[in-house]
Amino acid sequence: MFTTMLEGTRDDWGHIAQEHMKHQVSAAPAQIMESLQRLESIEVGFGANQLQHSLMTATLARRDGATDEEIVAALCHDLGKLMSIPNHGAIAAEILKPYVSDDLYHAVKWHQDFQGRYYYEYLGKPGNMRDRFKDEPWFATAEKLVDRWDAPAFDPAYDSDSLASFEPEVTRVFSRPVRAY
Repeated sequence: MFTTMLEGTRDDWGHIAQEHMKHQVSAAPAQIMESLQRLESIEVGFGANQLQHSLMTATLARRDGATDEEIVAALCHDLGKLMSIPNHGAIAAEILKPYVSDDLYHAVKWHQDFQGRYYYEYLGKPGNMRDRFKDEPWFATAEKLVDRWDAPAFDPAYDSDSLASFEPEVTRVFSRPVRAY
């Protein structure tokens, strides 16, 4: 094994790639569940904290008959708020990217502009920002994520499913990358 990347061989990098993938598949589900739990401390002005909101969003998706990927995307769509609220969609999308369809990746990445229909005008921004994506193949997926699951999910009294109840879906999705990196 090398001590500087300048000396790495094909065999070294093949071994490293295998070890990265083993770690990614075995560690990702637990890391996601731990990160989701940390959303409980983010309250940012809503009636529900970000964990409650994420659980509501995922519960709405689950009760709507969503796929495992859709449920996990709904659960994780605001995970980026742990790092940056203004960039949270892009951060969450990059976390999900190896594990979900391109449609879900883009839906999560741009979900804030789709939400803008409900509040951007109050902040001096155009409320129709989603319209610039109307010809994209993932537009309907983003509308479903936001309009059916995300936007309605701010009631702290809602009977959401528990975080633990989502562990099977998180494990299934984060154990099977759909694309290599």
